[in-house]
Amino acid sequence: MSTHDAARGFDSLAVHAGQAPDEATGAVIPPIHVSTTYAQDGIGGLRGGYEYGRSGNPTRTALETQIAALEGGARALSFASGLAGEDALLRATLVPGDEVLLGNDVYGGTYRLLARVLAPWGVKLRVVDMSDLDAVAAAIEERAPRMVWVETPSNPMLRITDIAGLARLGHAAGAIVVVDNTFASPALQRPLSLGADVVVHSATKYLGGHSDVVGGALAFADAELAEKTQFLQFAAGAVSGPFDAYLTTRGIKTLAVRMQRHSSNAQAVAEHLAGHDRVAKVYYPGLPTHPGHELAARQMSGFGGIVSLELADGATARRFAESTRLFTLAESLGGVESLVNYPDAMTHASVRGTELAVPETIVRLSVGIESVDDLISDVDQALASL
Repeated sequence: MSTHDAARGFDSLAVHAGQAPDEATGAVIPPIHVSTTYAQDGIGGLRGGYEYGRSGNPTRTALETQIAALEGGARALSFASGLAGEDALLRATLVPGDEVLLGNDVYGGTYRLLARVLAPWGVKLRVVDMSDLDAVAAAIEERAPRMVWVETPSNPMLRITDIAGLARLGHAAGAIVVVDNTFASPALQRPLSLGADVVVHSATKYLGGHSDVVGGALAFADAELAEKTQFLQFAAGAVSGPFDAYLTTRGIKTLAVRMQRHSSNAQAVAEHLAGHDRVAKVYYPGLPTHPGHELAARQMSGFGGIVSLELADGATARRFAESTRLFTLAESLGGVESLVNYPDAMTHASVRGTELAVPETIVRLSVGIESVDDLISDVDQALASL
């Protein structure tokens, strides 16, 4: 990314970073490069550094340039999935005996990767409420971790963590600080600017934005750590394919305007639910009653599209999730269409019985970009059926 590009606003970077018109034809949209191998000008004479599709692809490079620009990073890497990116980062930075201090409200797949895949290899794991910096400081003082890992807003309880404060605590102990920015996206929050070392994304969610591509991404403050992780990516092969990279790039171009609509719709839905007599509690950072509301207002430029609600009991929560009409019952989030999810039996089933277990009373809404009156009518009819 050039100095000129770096000076551009977020919306302009989303459209133009890594997206220069094709030099050969002038095509405004760069072509999708599907070739698995590249001609060499003599042995080792690589054109643009490309030799084989696993080590590099121009379409993937364009996406990585785009993500690095949006997150304000020195470099970014694109992966076949979010978990593939997490796995590469963890194995590039940890050795047996190292410990990860993990937030107690993270995506179930992240916990599963650490607890069931890397723990048998010798990686240690401790869990703490990252929104409580005193608890984090106590945990670090007890034993310094190699890595501190947080989601903010978290999944699905939407806890808010002070990224700058967490980074200070982690760095004082010599730890790498990783922030999963999937829920906010760089349109609303840029953790690297607040002191984080690495940003993690499930690009399947808001970056892609249309529920039609699976992908993951990492953005790095430090190019050396990015290089170490890229070696793992190359050695193990967890790269995104060219068409997946293209779809993600296309989605990112409308990220800013989509996040504005997701946020405004979610705010309206959350405010409506907060006043409903059949809803015990609403979790949304945009509500003044939400713990961390003021912090979220300082470190985010919007509150995002995820709303979680607590109902009377597990059976009621299940009935609600199965009663919506416009909100589709499905896993995942971040697409233009609204989804409803029952975490205990769906996205977070793998953490049942652990410190990360989600209460059976919780339902998570991914609020899309439809007409907000239609969304409110849908949750009303679902609540009326209980």
